[in-house]
Amino acid sequence: MQGRFHYYEGYSMKEVTFPVRVMYELGIKTLFVSNAAGGMNENFRVGDLMIITDHINFFPEHPLRGKNFPTGPRFPDMHETYDQGLIKLATDIAREKKIRVRYGVYVGVQGPTFETPAEYKMYRILGGDTVGMSTVPEVIVAHHCGIRTFGISVITDLGGFNAPIEVSHEEVQKAANKAQPLMTEIMREMIIRSEQVGHQQTEKFNTDHPTEEWK
Repeated sequence: MQGRFHYYEGYSMKEVTFPVRVMYELGIKTLFVSNAAGGMNENFRVGDLMIITDHINFFPEHPLRGKNFPTGPRFPDMHETYDQGLIKLATDIAREKKIRVRYGVYVGVQGPTFETPAEYKMYRILGGDTVGMSTVPEVIVAHHCGIRTFGISVITDLGGFNAPIEVSHEEVQKAANKAQPLMTEIMREMIIRSEQVGHQQTEKFNTDHPTEEWK
């Protein structure tokens, strides 16, 4: 996959998540997702990589609404949407390669406008560390299909702080391009080692401190 369908482009949730359905039918067992996101955590900086530990869904349409697909239960459990074994693997790799990573909750919203200062503050109060316009629908469908999921947000802009910060699409792209090689390095190594993880019992990783980092 290169890129994705976005809900804000006018696609339905069925269209947005259709690639994941195709992946499932092809036998895919693990899904890696990435996104550009606005950072609301005061400890984050532009260019940081945040490993997603959980998400908050603010999309107006749920991707599982309608007739239930037989790939999963009608009411799927969402307690470990982002695989803790994969989070630990990424953490170990980042430590070995001395790549600083953050941890936190991703808030998925419709878009296409960037958030107002008040919206940034609201999402932060609700428990979000980053906010973006993708990822959540695909992850929900993947989880419903029993696909293990790992996600990284590239912090491309900041919001919700006392001083207003304007953001443009060009600035977001510039920050994402700068951080992408580090993200790619982690994911490439994860792919090499993931088969070993799949044969082992998932080891729980403590994500209670989302601002923890490896230096």
